[in-house]
Amino acid sequence: MAELDALLGGMTTLTADVTQLIVERGGGLLEESGILLRLRRPDGFYWETVEPFPELIVTDGETLWNYQPDLEQVVIEDWDPNRAELAAQLLNGETGGLEEEYRLSLVSAPDMLRFELSPLAPDSPYELISIEFVKNALELIRLNNRNGQQTVWRFTNLRQNVLLEDALFRFTPPPDIEIVDSRSAN
Repeated sequence: MAELDALLGGMTTLTADVTQLIVERGGGLLEESGILLRLRRPDGFYWETVEPFPELIVTDGETLWNYQPDLEQVVIEDWDPNRAELAAQLLNGETGGLEEEYRLSLVSAPDMLRFELSPLAPDSPYELISIEFVKNALELIRLNNRNGQQTVWRFTNLRQNVLLEDALFRFTPPPDIEIVDSRSAN
């Protein structure tokens, strides 16, 4: 879909504060998290959950670090962009092939565009994925799971195409934590 490509394609970097809501089938709030997002195409991804349970997921395009301070552990893996969540792929501008896997529709109103992706595969965990832009700025991504649960990411303090240093996308484990190194070539 050309409109989605155009909105996502102009970004080389993105920084945002993200509020993640996990909502149960009946509408009750299961969890609310505060997250810092930093993205630099094509390789840098930084997703730090600040509250309620601190966690950091960061990659430089070769290595993925998942640091869980409460567990005093970091898991290190080879980065495989094909295993990334759909939302991370979309934020990285990887929209090619969407029409092969999803039925795409566009809902628009003044100053708002919402792209709805309905999976074609019956075994998809998602029933509907919505990506919403207000005044051409990413506002939210909503994942409706087939089990009735919803995950919503609301983006605030969004800044695009700002300088992000290489060091942001690498992680040096603090001393005295467990390191689980699952890379293929240690």
